[in-house]
Amino acid sequence: MKIKNVLSLFDGMSCGQIALNRAGIEYDNYYASEIKEHAIRVSKFNYPGTIHLGDIKDIEIDSLPQIDLLIGGSPCKGISRLNQNQEGLKHKESILFWEYVRIYKGLKARNPNLYFLLENTHGNKKATKIIT
Repeated sequence: MKIKNVLSLFDGMSCGQIALNRAGIEYDNYYASEIKEHAIRVSKFNYPGTIHLGDIKDIEIDSLPQIDLLIGGSPCKGISRLNQNQEGLKHKESILFWEYVRIYKGLKARNPNLYFLLENTHGNKKATKIIT
C-alpha cells in the first residue's frame, strides 16, 4: 500500500511514521503538527523529510495538499481516569480534540476518500462518547 500525503496531528516524536514503517505502508510526504521542541528535534533527527507545520491551531487547510491519511491523538489529561478533576473535553489541553475535528472536516470536504485514525484514552464517559 502506498499513500501520497499523511498528516499527523499531535505528532510527538513521529510515532505515526514508526507505525507506518513497521506496517510496511509507504508514503510520499509526511506532514506533522507538534509544538514540543524536544519531540520535534527527535522527529527531525530520525525523519529529516518530515514537513513540520507547527501549532495545530495555526494550520490552514487550504494551504495543504490533498491529504490521504489523517492520524493523531489529542491530549488526554482531561479525559484520563488519572485526572481526578475529569474535566473532559473542556480541559485546557483536551479541548484540542476540536482542532482535530476542524481539520478532519476540512480535509474530508476536499477528499471524500480520506482515511483517518484518532486515538485517545478512555475515562471520562461523556468525552469518550463524543470521541467515539
